[in-house]
Amino acid sequence: MKIEEAIVYCLATSNRGMRTEQIADMINRQRLHLRKDGQPVTSKQVYAVICQHRSVFCYAEGRIMLMI
Repeated sequence: MKIEEAIVYCLATSNRGMRTEQIADMINRQRLHLRKDGQPVTSKQVYAVICQHRSVFCYAEGRIMLMI
């Protein structure tokens, strides 16, 4: 699954806002997204995706939340 889809899945199943570190940890634990180089997803990578998709995600008070 794409990393954007993995982030949406994490937020939808948790029913609360999450920090980027928590999202990255959940993606890696559940193996929702695998990077091409085999390395784990980082919180910086999650943050970059959040910034690219402002219509889907919002960032408030240090937490990422779904806009939908």
